[in-house]
Amino acid sequence: MVLKELQNIFHIELDAIYGNHEVNSFFYLCTEHYLNVPRIQLTLEPELAITKPETESFFKALEHLKQQKPIQYLLGETEFFGLPFKVNENVLIPRPETEELVDMIIRALESRSVQSSLKILDIGTGSGCIAISLAKHIPNAEVYALDVSPEALKVAKQNAELNNVDINFIEANILDQTCHSALDAESNFDIIVSNPPYVRNLEKVEIKPNVLDNEPHLALFVEDDNPLIFYKAITEFAINNLKPKGQLYFEINQYLGEETKALLTNVEFEAIELLKDLNGNDRMLKGTRI
Repeated sequence: MVLKELQNIFHIELDAIYGNHEVNSFFYLCTEHYLNVPRIQLTLEPELAITKPETESFFKALEHLKQQKPIQYLLGETEFFGLPFKVNENVLIPRPETEELVDMIIRALESRSVQSSLKILDIGTGSGCIAISLAKHIPNAEVYALDVSPEALKVAKQNAELNNVDINFIEANILDQTCHSALDAESNFDIIVSNPPYVRNLEKVEIKPNVLDNEPHLALFVEDDNPLIFYKAITEFAINNLKPKGQLYFEINQYLGEETKALLTNVEFEAIELLKDLNGNDRMLKGTRI
């Protein structure tokens, strides 16, 4: 079958669900994954044909996409901060706004011209995207990554190996006080960063089916009556485990920016900043331990 014909079938079947631009993106991801054929080659060879078994792989992907299964889970991989990551249904698919958080941390360290070694803790690491990206770009950092899910940590460990970085992985629940005790030996972090669960159940109506029906709810949702439960626990932990002048970074719920900021304002933090992402939403929060 000629690839261009297959691309037209993708558009006929999927444009109404995703739109033309996103369907093109899906198709090119499939050609690179299944055929190792880059996008430019399709432009240069419009009559490029593929075998029947290769065609079947595309039609299987097409059926899953019609059911709104994320393309990243179908292919088992994605890219984050220019690095390759394995993903499956046990971890969230890394988002562009989380890349902004990583970029902010790296830029802040560059402006400080930090020469000595750093200890960094990523709480709720999931796929390991934050911890691994920081370890890759901050060579003098000793990075720790914590998650409650053993299945997520299995993926994160694969990603650390894939990207050739050393990460100290910890299976623990930050809401559990015994977790705090277990980390006491690793106290005095220079940086603590977290993208914890923050979507309230009442906000599920805003979530697209491809996310709601596929990505792990454990990593997404919190109860409506206590939406800042993780931020409170992490802030409490940071008070005791960040070095003086250490930095705390959060990705946050855009609707709860001021409420989350107040957690830091009311305790031992200074230079607190609520920051917007590229879409103009309150999405990041940082503060410095007094």
